[in-house]
Amino acid sequence: MTATKGLEGIVATTSSISSIIDDTLTYVGYNIDDLTNHASFEEVVYLLWHQKLPTEAQLAELKQQLADNMSLPEEVINHFKTYPINDVHPMAALRTAVSLLGLYDEEADSMDEAANYRKAIRLQAKISTIVTAFSRIRKGLEPIAPKTDLGFAANFLYMLSGEEPSEIAVEAFNKALVLHADHELNASTFTARVCVATLSDVYSGVTAAIGALKGPLHGGANEAVMKMLTEIGSPENAESYIREKLANKEKIMGFGHRVYRQGDPRAKHLREMSEKLTKLTGEPQWYEMSTKIEEIVTSEKPLPPNVDFYSASVYHSLGIDHDLFTPIFAVSRVSGWLAHILEQYSNNRLIRPRADYTGPGKQEFVPISQRG
Repeated sequence: MTATKGLEGIVATTSSISSIIDDTLTYVGYNIDDLTNHASFEEVVYLLWHQKLPTEAQLAELKQQLADNMSLPEEVINHFKTYPINDVHPMAALRTAVSLLGLYDEEADSMDEAANYRKAIRLQAKISTIVTAFSRIRKGLEPIAPKTDLGFAANFLYMLSGEEPSEIAVEAFNKALVLHADHELNASTFTARVCVATLSDVYSGVTAAIGALKGPLHGGANEAVMKMLTEIGSPENAESYIREKLANKEKIMGFGHRVYRQGDPRAKHLREMSEKLTKLTGEPQWYEMSTKIEEIVTSEKPLPPNVDFYSASVYHSLGIDHDLFTPIFAVSRVSGWLAHILEQYSNNRLIRPRADYTGPGKQEFVPISQRG
C-alpha cells in the first residue's frame, strides 16, 4: 500500500451528480455557466436530486414543498436564545441547530427512501431559516417568518433584513447559491458520504458535513478574504500589503484550488456581480481592491482566484455580516450534500480506507512497575 497525503488524486467512488473535467464544472452534465446564467437555485436543487431538470409542474411542486417546510420548531428558536451569543460563531450555531432538528423529526431514523427524500426537503428548506433566525436573535431581534410568494434566494435575504430585496440582489444571491451547490468530492461532501455509509441518518450526515465546512481551508475562505480587504482599506494600499504577504510567504486567501489548474470556472460570475453591486452600493473600492490583488497575485504565482475570492465582496455588498459567509455556503451546499447522501444510500458500501503505518516496529510489553 502507498499512502497519498490528503487523498490527492485518489478516486474514491463513482457519482452521477457533478464532475470536474479539464477545469470545467458540470452538474449532471450541465455546464455551470449555463446553470448560473439561466437557472433558479430551486431548479438546480431538483437537478441534483433527480438527475434531470424539472418541468414547470415539478418545479412548482418543489417550490411549494420548500415553502411549506421553512418554519423552525419553536424549541430550536428558543435554543438559540440560550447561546452565549457574543462567543458563538454562526457555523457552530448552524452545526448544533441541524443536529437539534433531528430530535423533532419523527422520521429522523427512518431509512425508507421516501422518508429520506422528505427529510432532504425539510433540511433544504429550514437551513435558510436557521441562519437568518440566529443572525437576528444574536442582535436582539425577533426572527422573520418566510414569505410563501418569494423564491429561495429572495426569502433568505428577506428573512435576514426584513425588507424585500431588489432584483439585482436576488440575481446575485441566486447565482452564488447555484455556484456553490455542489463540487464533486470536496471535503464536506466526502465527510457526509463517509458518515451515512455507516447507515447513520440524514441529520448526522449533514451535521458532519457542516463540521468539515467550518474549517478555514474549506468554507471559511471568503470570510478570510473580506477580513483581508477590510485590513487593506483602500485600493492604493493593496500592492504594498500583498507584496509584503508574498515576501513573507503568507497564504493569500481566495487563490488557488486543489483540483483546478487553469482557474476556477465559478469565479468569473461572482467577479461580474461584485463589479455591479459595489457600484450600486457606492463602495467600488471593494471590487477595485479585489482586482488589484488578483493582478498582483497572478503575476507572481500561477494561482487564479477561486469562487471564494469575489463572493466576499458580493456578500458584503448585500449587507450580509462577514461571519455569515460560511453559513451561506452551507445554505447552498446542503443541496449537494443531500444529493450525495441519497446517492450513497442507494448503492451503499461502508467507506473504510487503510493507513500506511509509520510507527515503531514490534515492541515488548513492560509491566508498569518495571517502566523507568
